[in-house]
Amino acid sequence: MPAAKKSKPEIVKVKLGKRSYDIVIGENLLADAGKRIAKLRPGTAVAIVTDGNVAHHHLATLERSLDAAKISYRSVLLSAGEGTKNYSSLETVAEAIIQSRIERGDLVIALGGGVIGDLAGFAASVVRRGVDFVQIPTTLLAQVDSSVGGKTGINSPQGKNLIGAFHQPALVLADLSTLDTLPAREFRAGYAEVAKYGLINDAKFFDWLEKNWRSVFAGGAARAKAVATSCKAKAAIVGRDERESGERALLNLGHTFGHALEAATGYSDRLLHGEGVALGMVLAFKLSAKLKFCKSLDATRVVRHLENAGLPVRLSQIPGSLPGPDGLLSLMAQDKKVVRGKLVFILAKGIGKAFIAKNVDTNIVREVLKDALAE
Repeated sequence: MPAAKKSKPEIVKVKLGKRSYDIVIGENLLADAGKRIAKLRPGTAVAIVTDGNVAHHHLATLERSLDAAKISYRSVLLSAGEGTKNYSSLETVAEAIIQSRIERGDLVIALGGGVIGDLAGFAASVVRRGVDFVQIPTTLLAQVDSSVGGKTGINSPQGKNLIGAFHQPALVLADLSTLDTLPAREFRAGYAEVAKYGLINDAKFFDWLEKNWRSVFAGGAARAKAVATSCKAKAAIVGRDERESGERALLNLGHTFGHALEAATGYSDRLLHGEGVALGMVLAFKLSAKLKFCKSLDATRVVRHLENAGLPVRLSQIPGSLPGPDGLLSLMAQDKKVVRGKLVFILAKGIGKAFIAKNVDTNIVREVLKDALAE
């Protein structure tokens, strides 16, 4: 019997002039990564940044691929988890890249989820005043969101992603087969970012997700479609607004609330980033409904879908205690979207109708948080 024909990867272009790059989406891309990298940058050397969990599953495959392409490399292993995205790890990665004798014409490879991508990308942006890097995202959240668009950075004790830089990757390889090794909770957390694209500006995609989310979780063609649709949506927005001076802010739907919740839980396993985004989107739609921007039925629909997918939709689902409304508002005040001391929210006029809202009454936000904490 002849071997099954390998399906052709889908390529999404992020159009940024001379800094344009491809997002390659498909199965088993890791095994061919060396060939693609050698074609992208002939004669390059690379520094691989990854964490222990990802290394266990995928590092050997990548290293074999680089060996086959005759690319020299050094691997830097970090601890897994959001707590790694800090000053100390930045120093570790930057020094390891320098010790690897990576030159400005060489590459850094970020092999892992959003934490590794953000950290490795930020280190690449500052070492030797800028080294190119390749994103190989191994989580759903990273494949559809954090690996695309050039946002890199680390967390401050005062807030999430407050230290960073825009540094676009030279290539993104979204290997769908790596998602098969994800814990179920991590996959669900990433799904929140998939649903986000429907809620921002694609009501038909959200309709499709409501009917097909189980197939997305199961893998195959539905998963590939969900990842590709999400990447196309983000690529289009980034191409029009690279540095978030306008439209790109819509991608932060749920993040103002979510980042405050992550800070309140100490960037720990109590609340994964995607879970914070899910809760944040619920709160954003509840705030939108309270302000009469959308119907309460829209907020109910968001809650129902995220809950069906296994994501938290009530603050009481976060283990441990949380600050009160004023405590959460104080954490939100450190958000990067604050403009002249006033919070900027991404709200919605309905499913697929997100917009940027300035000068939202803090008292109404406090009421929404108070109600949510009481549920």
